[in-house]
Amino acid sequence: MRDRFLARLFWLTLAAAVLILIWRAAPDIETWFAPTPDATPRGVTARGDLAADEKSTIELFERSKNSVVYITTKSQVRDFWTRNVFTVPRGTGSGFIWDNAGHVITNYHVIEKASEATVKLADGRSFKAALVGASPNHDIAVLRIGIGFKLPPPVPLGESHNLKVGQKVFAIGNPFGLDWTLTTGIVSALDRSLGEDNGNTIDHLIQSDAAINPGNSGGPLLDSAGRLIGINTAIYSPSGASAGIGFAVPVDTVNRIVPQLIKGGKYLRPALGIEVDEGLNQRLAQLRGIEGVVILRVTPGSAAELTGLKGATISRDGGIVPGDTIVAVEGKAVESVGNLLARLDDFEVGEVIKISVLREGKKIELPVTLQPGA
Repeated sequence: MRDRFLARLFWLTLAAAVLILIWRAAPDIETWFAPTPDATPRGVTARGDLAADEKSTIELFERSKNSVVYITTKSQVRDFWTRNVFTVPRGTGSGFIWDNAGHVITNYHVIEKASEATVKLADGRSFKAALVGASPNHDIAVLRIGIGFKLPPPVPLGESHNLKVGQKVFAIGNPFGLDWTLTTGIVSALDRSLGEDNGNTIDHLIQSDAAINPGNSGGPLLDSAGRLIGINTAIYSPSGASAGIGFAVPVDTVNRIVPQLIKGGKYLRPALGIEVDEGLNQRLAQLRGIEGVVILRVTPGSAAELTGLKGATISRDGGIVPGDTIVAVEGKAVESVGNLLARLDDFEVGEVIKISVLREGKKIELPVTLQPGA
């Protein structure tokens, strides 16, 4: 009985050992019967023609990229201990060729507080740039590089007043220093306003969902024909990266301001010849329950004085007695000082416009010839 049990245990153990050997050797056994592997690369499946919109996008980029530049800036700093002055990198941005005279357009905030700027072209050449002029209120700056060489072609100019929400847009720039990057999207909205840290408000902005990131600033926003329709200037993003909401200064504004910057180094805003104050205006508006801009003072000899506009006066007890309050320009409501400046900015110096004012509770309209402002 005992011998029979031992014999059964022996055969069971042997069978288990054989199964383990077979399991461990299975991969090797499989290779004996498998076909010899083919080490040559697989054949490529024919792609066929690119889609029509792909071809047009590729053509647009290849046609436009040489007109886009990469801008790097430096600032001078002084060592606290040695008093030595040296330069350190400040930031990067984008820009584009404006004309055949070597003018380059970018955002003002790209070169703000920089001591020097370098413009790099798509072919790898780099040039020191000189600041020609800037308009901080519009976030536009004009640089110039030497013209003793073959310049890339200027970006073709388009229009922004007739843009439609839904149009395709293309942005070329250098986000995060990744040079000559193309992103695409559509016009998401028009006539946006954006407040800046310095208190200025930029109006009439184009909103798009083309990916805009730090480094894209100053680069061109193009339409599907490759024409300039705006300068990419800002993003709305809680994280600091693209969230699908980008803003661009419209080309109609650019084309009005840049020639003045090239000619005189600064932009003279159309003005009425009055003194106003945003903070005081807000307090007066709350007290009086009237939206508009209170004229604090009319400059002697100004267009406002010739028109008959009246400023505020001081009462015997030291209070402010409002004079005229501007409530509209050419029929468009005015609610703040920034709003008034933006309305006036739609016109040229020398143009006659109609302004609506509240005077002693009555609304009247007066024609004013715009004069150069500061």
